[in-house]
Amino acid sequence: MADRTVTPRPAPLGNMRPGPMARVLTNVRAKSVPKNDPERLTTHSRIVHDTVAQIEQRVATAGELATEPAFWERVRTAALLHDAGKVAEGFQQQLLPEGPFWGQRHEVLSLAYVDLLACAGEWTEENLLMIATLVATHHRALHPGHSAVPGGRQSLAEQYNSHTRWDEAFTSTPLPDGGPQIQVTRKLHRELLAWFAGALHMDPPGAADGGANLAERARLLLDHLLMAWRQPVAQDLGLLAVLAQGALTLADHAGSAHERLQTHMPLPTDYLQRLPYPPYPHQWRSATTNGHLVLVSPTGSGKTEAGLSWAAHQLRTMPGLPRVVWTLPYRASLNAARRRLQRDLVPAPGADIPDIGLLHGTVAHTLLVEAVDDECPGDGTSVGAEPTAAMARQARARAGAMRLFAQRLRVATPHQLLRGAIAGPVYSSVLLEQTNSVFVLDELHAYEPETFGRLCAAMGLWERLGSRVAVLSATLAPSMITLIEESLAQPVTCHRAPQGTSPVRHRLVLDEEPINAPESVERLRTWLDECHSVLVVVNTVATAQALYEELSDHARSCLPDDPHAALLLHSRFKNRDRDAIEKSLLHRHPERVAGCRPGARAGGLTVATQAVEVSLQLDFDRGAVENAPVEAVAQRAGRVNRRGLHPEGPVEFRVHRTEAGRPYDAAAVAASWEALSVLVAEGVETLSEEDVERLLGLAYDTDWGRAWERQARWARDAFAEDFLSFSEPFHDRTEFARGLSEQFDSVDVLRSEDIEEYRDLTTGPEGHPLRASGLLIPLRIGQLKTYDARYERGLGVHVLNDGVYDAATGLRPSPDWEPETIL
Repeated sequence: MADRTVTPRPAPLGNMRPGPMARVLTNVRAKSVPKNDPERLTTHSRIVHDTVAQIEQRVATAGELATEPAFWERVRTAALLHDAGKVAEGFQQQLLPEGPFWGQRHEVLSLAYVDLLACAGEWTEENLLMIATLVATHHRALHPGHSAVPGGRQSLAEQYNSHTRWDEAFTSTPLPDGGPQIQVTRKLHRELLAWFAGALHMDPPGAADGGANLAERARLLLDHLLMAWRQPVAQDLGLLAVLAQGALTLADHAGSAHERLQTHMPLPTDYLQRLPYPPYPHQWRSATTNGHLVLVSPTGSGKTEAGLSWAAHQLRTMPGLPRVVWTLPYRASLNAARRRLQRDLVPAPGADIPDIGLLHGTVAHTLLVEAVDDECPGDGTSVGAEPTAAMARQARARAGAMRLFAQRLRVATPHQLLRGAIAGPVYSSVLLEQTNSVFVLDELHAYEPETFGRLCAAMGLWERLGSRVAVLSATLAPSMITLIEESLAQPVTCHRAPQGTSPVRHRLVLDEEPINAPESVERLRTWLDECHSVLVVVNTVATAQALYEELSDHARSCLPDDPHAALLLHSRFKNRDRDAIEKSLLHRHPERVAGCRPGARAGGLTVATQAVEVSLQLDFDRGAVENAPVEAVAQRAGRVNRRGLHPEGPVEFRVHRTEAGRPYDAAAVAASWEALSVLVAEGVETLSEEDVERLLGLAYDTDWGRAWERQARWARDAFAEDFLSFSEPFHDRTEFARGLSEQFDSVDVLRSEDIEEYRDLTTGPEGHPLRASGLLIPLRIGQLKTYDARYERGLGVHVLNDGVYDAATGLRPSPDWEPETIL
C-alpha cells in the first residue's frame, strides 16, 4: 500500500461566511423522515454505533475475525463517523421536500472528519485505512468493475477524479442566483468535531494555521484509499475488510429502520428430548454429532427433526449468538418449512408463535397473505378477503426486518446466500451474517452441477467464517458426498438412516409409452373411477396444462360435489391463484395417518411440475410421472403413499419414458431411465431406501454422471477463485450480481388486462403495492421475450402484451408461440 503522511493538526476552514440561516448541530438532519421531526445526525450516528454492539454480540470473534483484535473497535468508530458529511448545507437542502439535488457524495466529505479525528487521536495507519475505507464505501464501490454495467451506479473513483472541483463541491458552491452556498460553517464544524471527540472519548482537534481545509482533506484521504485498494491485496485482508463493511452496512440499515436484532433462538438446545416420539437412531446420531454433517434419510423418516437436532447441538458450543439458516430450493417449499417451524419451535416470551425469518423474492406477499388469513380465517382451502393498506404496510415492515436479519432462525434459498459472496455494500451484510452460523442445506440434490459446485465453494468459506454445515437429502449420490467432503477442511460425519427405517411404499412400474398416450390417459381415468387420489408429475408446464385439461372434467364427474377434485400446480400462476391452489392441495391431500386421514377426501386429481417435489407434505394413492433425473423421480415417489400407511400396502408408482429431456439435461434423463431399467431387470419392484441408493449409484456411474461431477468440481473451483478470494474487495461487482440474478431470479410480471385493477389497488388513500401483489406472476427473466413483456416505469413492473391466462391453468403463450418449457 502507498505511504501516506498524516497531517499532525487540523487546519482552519478558510474564508467561509455563514448564510442568513446559520445551522447549529442540534438541527442537522440525517434523514428526511419522520416528516414532522426528522432524525438528527447525532441521533442516527449514536444509534448506528449502538447497533454495532448488537451485531458484535451475535457474531463475536468467530473464524477469521479472531485474527484481527481491532475489528470491532474499527467498525464502531466508522459507525459514528460514517455520515459526518451530511452536515453539508447541500445535503441538508436536499432533504427538504422537493429540495434541490446536491450531486455530491456525503461519505466523501465524511473522510475529512475521519482525517481530522485520526490526527487528534494519533490512530495507527492501519486503523485509519480501515475506518476511512468503511466510511467511504458504505454506499458505493471505490473502483469500477472490470466491465461496464449499463445504468449502473458510478464508483467513487469515477465520480471524483482530476476533473473534480473540490472547493466548489465541499467548500463554497455557486448557486443559480450567483451567490455562494457555504457547505459547513466554522461554528457548525466545531460543534460537530466536539461531539465526535466526546463520543470517541478523546480531546477535540484544535485549530492550527497552514493546513488543508475540509475539501482538501477529503481529496487527499480518498486518493489514499483509491491507491491502497487499486491493486489486489492479500485474501485474508480483503475478507476482513468486506466483513467489516458488512458489519457497518448492516448496522446502518438496521439503525435507520430502528430494528433491534433479536436475541431469542426459537430452536431449544434440548430439541431432541422434546420430540413426541422415541427418536430414530439416525436422529440420535445427528443430535450428538460435533461439526459438519451429511445425513441421507428417506422421505417421511424424520429428516427435518434430525437436522434440527443437529443444529440445536451445535448452538451449545459456538460463541456469541449463532443463527440457524435452513435452505430449500423453491418458494413453496420455503413457505411450507417456515410454517412447520412456527408450529414446532418455541416463541419468544410474550409471543404467540416463533418469529422465523423468510428470505425469497416474494416475502412481503407471503406475509400479506398470512395477515389476511389471520384476520379472516377461512376453511383452509382458499385465500381470504382483500388485504387492507394497513396489512400491506405491516407485511412490508416485517419483510424489511427479515431482510435486515433480525431473526436468529430463518429459511432461505441458496441464491440469497450466494449473493453474499458477490460483496459490495448491498451484499456484504449478507456475507457477515454467514459468520458464526449453522447452515442446514435441505434437498441439496435439487440443483444442477453449477449451483451445486458453487454451494460447495460457499461451504468452504462458511467454515473459514466459523460456521458449521449440515446437508440433508433423501437422494444424495456418492459423488455429491465426495464433493462436499473435499470442500471442507474439517471432518464431515456421514450418517444414513438404517435400512427399514421407511416401510416399502411402492410397486415400481416402468412404462415405455408417453404419459399422454391414449392408453396412459385411460389408465389415469380408471384410477380416478376407483376413487384413488392420483398424482401426475410431468416435466414441462405445457404438458401439465394439456393433461389437466384432458382429465379435469373426468375427475370432477367422479366427485361432482368437490370443488377441488382436480388441481393443477406449476410456477406460472398469479400469486393469489397459486396461494389458493397450494392451500387446497395441503388441505385436500395431507399425509395419511394411522387409522384415518382427518380433513382428507377420497379420490381427486393433481397434475404438477417439479413445483410439487420438495417439502410439500402431500400424500396420494397412485402416482404416474414422466421420467426425469433420478433424484427427481425419487422425490416424486415421495409424494405417493408418503409414510407407507396405505391400507393396500405398497401402491403403484408408474414412470413413463420420455424422449425429450427438456427442461433437464437429456443425458441426465437417459441415465435415470437406464438405471431404472437395470433395477427392474434385477427383479426390483420397490423403491425402498436401499433401492434408491442403488439407483443413484447406477445413474452416476455413467458417462453423464462422471461429466456431472467434473462440471460441479469446475464450478466450485471457479467460483472460489473468482468470488471467494476477496483480493479486490472494493471493486464494483454489479455485473456479477446481475448475472446471478438472471440465472436464478424470477421477475414479477403483470398482464395488460390487470393494469386497471393494479392501479386501483396501489393508488389512493388505501393504496399500497403489496395490495396488488396477488395479481403478479413470477417469470424467469429469460421468459420475458416469450410474452412480449415491456417494463412500465409508472407501474414499476413488467407488463405482458402477449399470452393467455386462466385461474385454473395459469399462464401460457399465445397459440402462435412455441410452447415454453421452463418450469
